[in-house]
Amino acid sequence: MAEPMPPIEQRTPTEQHQKLGSDNITAERVYLPRITIKYCTQCKWMLRSAYFAQELLSTFNTDLGEVALIPSTGGVFTVTMYHASDETLTTSETVLWDRKTNGGFPEVKQLKALVRNIVDPSRSLGHTDRALRAANVPTQTQAEAGADGKRGSVSGLSQDMESATANVHRKEKERCEECQ
Repeated sequence: MAEPMPPIEQRTPTEQHQKLGSDNITAERVYLPRITIKYCTQCKWMLRSAYFAQELLSTFNTDLGEVALIPSTGGVFTVTMYHASDETLTTSETVLWDRKTNGGFPEVKQLKALVRNIVDPSRSLGHTDRALRAANVPTQTQAEAGADGKRGSVSGLSQDMESATANVHRKEKERCEECQ
């Protein structure tokens, strides 16, 4: 007759966390630059968000550390970039696009230009740059360099970009009933 096997011990995640103790816990690794796309699930914007993420990853390959999709509610569609600051050893947060502030959704070429301006301003986007010039949409969002010659910080969209994009995708201002 076979001897009974002892039960397999399984710990819950809470028990595992408590066993580690506070001195052994390490922070999760974050890869910079990190782009987050926060979208409204009630408005069914996940596919749009995934499309933007795919376009950014295929254009910038390994220049981006991470692209994350963050489900939310309330008609939110925000693209944010976290990147290392040039002046200090801290992480800077730059809102590249906010649907409520900028009026609708960005075109892919606009979003690529905004990311490029932070990741590698000297990089050419080829046909995307030509399309932006043909549409007369400015691609630079960098602040002008100061008198001391230091590089300006990125604070968001320039007024020219805001006025040019205000007319883009007016029809996409519709909200789902639950998000109003």
